[in-house]
Amino acid sequence: MKKRIQKDAQEIIEEYLKKEGISRRDALKIMGLGGAAAFMGGGTTQADAATEAKAASSAKGKIVIVGGGLSGVATAARLSKQLDNPDITIIEPNPRSVSYQPGLTLVGGYEWTPKDILYQTKDFIPKGVKWVQDKVVEFDPDNNKVKTQKGETISYDFMVIAGGLELDFGRIKGLEEVGTLYTLGQNEKAAQIFGDSGASSIYFVDGAELMKKNIKKFIEDAKAGKKVKGIFTHPNTPIKCGGAPKKIMFLTDSQLRNAGARENAELTFYPNGSKMFGVPEYNDAIFKLFEEKNLKYQFAHNLTEVDLNAKIAVFDHHWKEKGEWDPDLEEYTEVVKHERVEVPFDLLHITPPMKAPDLIGKSPVGSSKGFIPVTYETLQHKKYKNIFSLGDIAAVPLGKTGGSARKQYKVLVENLISVMEGKEPTAQYNGYTVCPLITEIGKVMLAEFVWADPANGKYNGIVAPSFPLDPTKPRWIYWVLKVYLLKPMTQFGMLKGLA
Repeated sequence: MKKRIQKDAQEIIEEYLKKEGISRRDALKIMGLGGAAAFMGGGTTQADAATEAKAASSAKGKIVIVGGGLSGVATAARLSKQLDNPDITIIEPNPRSVSYQPGLTLVGGYEWTPKDILYQTKDFIPKGVKWVQDKVVEFDPDNNKVKTQKGETISYDFMVIAGGLELDFGRIKGLEEVGTLYTLGQNEKAAQIFGDSGASSIYFVDGAELMKKNIKKFIEDAKAGKKVKGIFTHPNTPIKCGGAPKKIMFLTDSQLRNAGARENAELTFYPNGSKMFGVPEYNDAIFKLFEEKNLKYQFAHNLTEVDLNAKIAVFDHHWKEKGEWDPDLEEYTEVVKHERVEVPFDLLHITPPMKAPDLIGKSPVGSSKGFIPVTYETLQHKKYKNIFSLGDIAAVPLGKTGGSARKQYKVLVENLISVMEGKEPTAQYNGYTVCPLITEIGKVMLAEFVWADPANGKYNGIVAPSFPLDPTKPRWIYWVLKVYLLKPMTQFGMLKGLA
């Protein structure tokens, strides 16, 4: 069934691209696993080409990978192919994993179920790689050792840190009982705490299922003539999949329109920042979409408290004002002002504050901000040269998406092997990030960008489309790619070290 759907999707894609003036040859390039790989990260980079053409290295050394999610397993698979005698250990406690985390948006706002995105960890551990089903609780980088929760001490010659982020709901007053979660885990209690309040989050599996129920009730109420309010938040911390708060908002809007109930619903976005998107071209395009769809927004609002019983969200509205004159600096100081804002809701999507797990972030391999300090381009630890990091936990500007990880793990593998061979790392990650921004059921804006000018310390991002189409325009073709092709590319491409 799935093969038939994929075949149909490929035929649809080819027909569509022909209408756009793209040749059959070019159309074929972006179909199947190769096409989905392009969707995740564009064409072949110098690092990709060098890695593909290079014969297996005879470098020796014990490699420990902390974290067995997408980034960790993809790295292990790639190393297994590039080393002729690999010695690789993955330390990962979870027997299940989420191969395609962006699919959580489709669980919460569309027709997908958790079965569409979950898999058994053991099924994707590369052949010959040892899996320690445990959790690292102590890092000793000076002696090249880690200690696990079960008391085992594991030594290494080289280490890759690919742990995920924690969802810090407990930082929000009223959600202390929800506490700190991972995307996947024993999170049923958290969903129970949210209950029938109308509040939830697509950032964890049980929360995404609850969000689907909440949206359904929200639409039913609107369809029955009730005036309802939906609010969608974005916190004051770095987050993974930064477009997700807007994606679930757009999907809610789309479902309301399909149900003929949009006029009875007010939808408002409450981000802590002052922009829709960091890249100007995409920022402008999203503003236009908000205007077209009559979506409201309130910038500089950080969610600080939730009263689930009263259905009230509390925000810290903040802004700057000119303060007193500083005679030493010969300029006016800036004063940050704060205002408590209470907003009633019928539907609340919470994007929680996120952080690196304290056991990693506050360890000797972490940093003052919690994330792993790496050289942005090489992904090598700034202090410990035999340690590398990638994915959500790496302290790089931008880049907390699966598309970023796809670029990062290839660069990391090439650089790690170079260090194992006694050479300097030369492959460079260019900051590529992709956000397939769902704008309605059936359309996606493929927001791709790279670092602007890292040589001058500018990392705001510039548009870097993979396809010869206007990247700011939402298209049905990208919806087909996202829904039908991206997940198999991830599972059978990245997790195999191929895509």
